[in-house]
Parts: sequence; structure tokens; C-alpha cells
Amino acid sequence: MVPAGVDPAAFEAFDMQALAADTFDAAIAGAGDALAVVFFWGVDCFNCEIAKKAMLAQTDAMRALDLKWFHCNVYEHHELGRRFGLHGVPTWFFFHRGKRLGRATGWHGLAQFQAAVSAARAKVAAAAGAPSDRDDGPHDPATGID
Repeated sequence: MVPAGVDPAAFEAFDMQALAADTFDAAIAGAGDALAVVFFWGVDCFNCEIAKKAMLAQTDAMRALDLKWFHCNVYEHHELGRRFGLHGVPTWFFFHRGKRLGRATGWHGLAQFQAAVSAARAKVAAAAGAPSDRDDGPHDPATGID
């Protein structure tokens, strides 16, 4: 459920399923082999609205990432914010087969988000024993990618 006054256009454009504490684990597990991403946001969060608008402005590129989308209003579901140690929104967490792969904190543009998705896919490939196209060089904390 999206609170009144919140623009749901991005949630609808990417077919994001709303999550709450009692639905979170089952929904993530239900994503199966898809790379799942949870968009953690909050009501009246300026940066969250900027991120949603930027995502909508690049709908084709965002859809090309082939993600199973979820969203959670952490201002309503505080327990999920605590569970994932959120200190700010927007934040995106990536999952595969229920396993947390990493996160992207803040919207730093499409290229940074694509890099976060690539990093998550590289972890999936590594777990499967497949070669990866990811450079395993030093981590750059400025990217917001774990």
C-alpha cells in the first residue's frame, strides 16, 4: 500500500511489489532465480522522489537490468530498517535465492546503479562457479556498492 500523497508511478512502472516485515522473507524467496532488488524509501523523502523520477526518465534502461522489483516504506516498517541497518534512504538491497548480495545507497545515477546490479550478478556467478566479467580490484566506497 502506498500512502496518500506518494507518487506510485515508479512502483507501477517496474511492477514493484510492496513489502512489510511479515511478507518480506516469503516474497524474496518467491523471486526464485531472478535477481531481486528491494527499493527502501520513505514518505516525504526528497532523495527518494529524485531517484524515482530518474528511474522513470530511464525506464527502458532500468527494465533492461531484468530485475524482480520490490519496495518498502521503511518509515512505516521500522523493523525492516533496523533489520538491514539502514541509516538513510533511498537504499536498494539485492538478493538471489533469498541470499543478500549487497546494496546501493543513494541514487548516484544510472551508471552507478548498473554497476551495483553487475556486482550483484557477479556474486551470483561466483557462487555458481561461473567466470565473472567483474574486475576484482579494490572496492571504492564512493560508489555506494558493497
